[in-house]
Amino acid sequence: MDTEHTGVDSGALDAYSRVVTGVATKLLPSVAALSVRTPRGQGAGSAVTFTDDGFLLTNAHVVSGANGGTADFADGTETRFDVVGADPLSDLAVVRVHHPGAPAAPLGNADDLKIGQLVVAVGNPMGLAGSVTAGVVSGLGRSLPARDGQRLRIIDSVIQTDAALNPGNSGGALADSTGTVVGINTAVAGYGLGLAVPINATTRSIIGDLVANGRVRRAWLGVAGVPAPLPPALASRLGQKLGLRVVEVVPGSPAGSAGIYLGDILITAGGQPTQSVQALQRLMLGPAIGTDLPITLLRKNALVDVVTVPAELT
Repeated sequence: MDTEHTGVDSGALDAYSRVVTGVATKLLPSVAALSVRTPRGQGAGSAVTFTDDGFLLTNAHVVSGANGGTADFADGTETRFDVVGADPLSDLAVVRVHHPGAPAAPLGNADDLKIGQLVVAVGNPMGLAGSVTAGVVSGLGRSLPARDGQRLRIIDSVIQTDAALNPGNSGGALADSTGTVVGINTAVAGYGLGLAVPINATTRSIIGDLVANGRVRRAWLGVAGVPAPLPPALASRLGQKLGLRVVEVVPGSPAGSAGIYLGDILITAGGQPTQSVQALQRLMLGPAIGTDLPITLLRKNALVDVVTVPAELT
């Protein structure tokens, strides 16, 4: 009986090991250890190559205050890099090495992840280059606050994992069992708990802006809200339980000019349900600037349609 159990365990471990070693073999050549020097001192982190011409993805906080630094790859290659652009409000940054050559890691879609799914973290924790840890997705849809000066934004759909993360892992790859990068490790939230910024449609747009423009253009409505329940009859008819109750409208803002008032409940924006602040934030990227954004809201038990024109956030 013991022999049989030992055989089963050994087989499971072999399968698990094959997956992790396969991911490591695929991704280690694409991941670099970053060293930066700023007025605040020396900093370090990780980055993952995502184009064949030397663009790497990392965390904004890893390169904060720096224009460049040094990237070290697993094969011993050392090269300088320049910071192309950083977006503290998503904690993502793009850098470009002077001497490209590392293979590009494939970027996936974190929206397809499931809780309990195997993930592998590749980075350079504690200055130990080329380290690999494995675990599972232990939570999805988490939120992480990010700040840029006085501006505060919530990074939504953050991936929670129990794969061991330590200082220096920030900016490294979080990959699925096929070696596809689904997140960028960003924070150690506590013992046995790590967080990663997801790779999805929203962050792909941010990455594209950073590569093309060195910054992320964001739209602005000038409205603040909190989730609020819709009347039961309306919720049943719309198939939507929550809306966003307006608690502040900035005078002269796009929201104010469109006729949105305190106490209104935003139901949809651009045809998308607005059940949370994050849902509205997802719409506030560059393409929304100067473009009509229809909004349906509930005012005194009546549905009202308005059209806003988001302005650029400066």
